[in-house]
Amino acid sequence: MAQVVVVGGGFGGLASAARLAKLGHEVTLLEASGRVGGALGTVEADGFTWEAGPTMLHVPAVVRDLFRKSGRPLEAELGVPTGEELVPLEVVREHRFADRTSIALPAGSRSAQVEAFDGLAPGLGAAWDAHVSSYAEVWDVLRRHYFEEPWAREALPREVSRLLDSREHLLKRLKKAFRDDRPATVAAHPFVADGHDLRNVPAWAGVLTHLEQLFGAWTLAGGMHRLADLLAGRLATRGVEVVLGTPALDLVVRGGRVAAVTTASGEVAADVVVCAVDPRRLPTLAPHVELTMPAMPPVITHLGLEGDPGLPHETVLHGDPMVVVRPGGQAPEGHTAWTVHGRGKLSEDMLKVLARAEVDVRDRVVTRVDRSPRETVQAWGGSPYGVLWQGRGTVRRRLGPTTPVPGVYAAGAHATPGAGLAYVGLGAALVATAVGPADRATGGTG
Repeated sequence: MAQVVVVGGGFGGLASAARLAKLGHEVTLLEASGRVGGALGTVEADGFTWEAGPTMLHVPAVVRDLFRKSGRPLEAELGVPTGEELVPLEVVREHRFADRTSIALPAGSRSAQVEAFDGLAPGLGAAWDAHVSSYAEVWDVLRRHYFEEPWAREALPREVSRLLDSREHLLKRLKKAFRDDRPATVAAHPFVADGHDLRNVPAWAGVLTHLEQLFGAWTLAGGMHRLADLLAGRLATRGVEVVLGTPALDLVVRGGRVAAVTTASGEVAADVVVCAVDPRRLPTLAPHVELTMPAMPPVITHLGLEGDPGLPHETVLHGDPMVVVRPGGQAPEGHTAWTVHGRGKLSEDMLKVLARAEVDVRDRVVTRVDRSPRETVQAWGGSPYGVLWQGRGTVRRRLGPTTPVPGVYAAGAHATPGAGLAYVGLGAALVATAVGPADRATGGTG
């Protein structure tokens, strides 16, 4: 049995702690704030409750596997029949373009997506299908050799290295695939929304469009924030010691491997440490990620509205600035909760930007909560958007599942394989596999 210390109580830290505790390790989780969950939280004001972070999941098997491998299945925790614990969304998101055309992108259906794009213009469906289908092999290679099995950077399979080292960026790939800007804009959206420049995003990362088509889009009954509560309960069941309000200050290395985590209250002994926060926050790891930068959050406005303005899906209003409207959350009777994200040249109030796009809700606003990118980072203790893409070398600069420090592993948005619930969940599984069960692991080699 190894003494494991998990630094950070976001989804990556919670998932890592749950898996390692089930494997028989003695686990302590250190969280700097007064609650676990990180971005899996809520914002509340005047009777309204908004999701603070992600509202959907694209690979539901990641969450199902996490609960199955750490104890009771998710449906047992929620008290619902199998298959009803995660709710499928019919539409991933609606895209509205500057020329006033729009498309509601269906989730999990190849034929429905083709039909939707053909509704924009004849032949667009075939172009979209060809682009998405081109990622099928990419997904298969990454799934088998990068997402689901721990790997050594110096010994990656040839097909993985060929993908990771390709000089083709996503902007170039999209320009080749589409003569019409609209499907290219749809395919680029997840990266633009997360603050990346498409010229710095490797083409293979566009596999996200394939995942949305293959697995669909899902949410958790009652909101994605419930994951944090469910996982906190799982940690309690597994005997994980959760220490709140205690930021990790650094790692202690003795005899060539990690020996403890330092806090303001002293050292916490450790055979294994899982860094589930931005590694820049730990001086021992910071030099290993000095060439990376965090992807910053958008400007966020939470709105409490009178009545229902009638946007049933996540809606993207393309332009500069780009605005994303996410209806959802809890509201008093006769009211609606919206969360609005803004990227680009936001030189005026978000409500004016919405009004110009013919989504005028200014006379409906009952309450609002505004957060700048800086305030979001401060509230969450870092950026949940992970590492900023800065070209093809970025993927090898991220840590995880192992690190150069023996006994230290990395999970979370800043680690391999990246940000987003699905990737963070896969990263936690990689860490658990790399550490191994208590009857085998002695702290690993890092």
